[in-house]
Amino acid sequence: MAEIKKRKVHSAEFKGKVGLEAVRGVKTVNEISQQHGVHPVMVAQWKKEITSRAGTLFEGKRGQIAEETHEGDDRLYGEIGHLKMELDWLKKKSCL
Repeated sequence: MAEIKKRKVHSAEFKGKVGLEAVRGVKTVNEISQQHGVHPVMVAQWKKEITSRAGTLFEGKRGQIAEETHEGDDRLYGEIGHLKMELDWLKKKSCL
């Protein structure tokens, strides 16, 4: 019977490391693939993925993230206040 080979699953960190090494261009894709034990086509795909998504890395503004977290905090603090009021009311009712 023929032996079935399972595909290797590489982590995102590994793909990023190998892809960035290919983007740097110090070594050829073939040299990088031999060094890391992956097929040259995979290295080329990871390199292409990194270069195609590089422009979107810095699209978000810092201010938007900070505002969103403050809105979430305000909502949570409001919920806490509401629950405290309900708890106080229940404590008063149970004492009577």
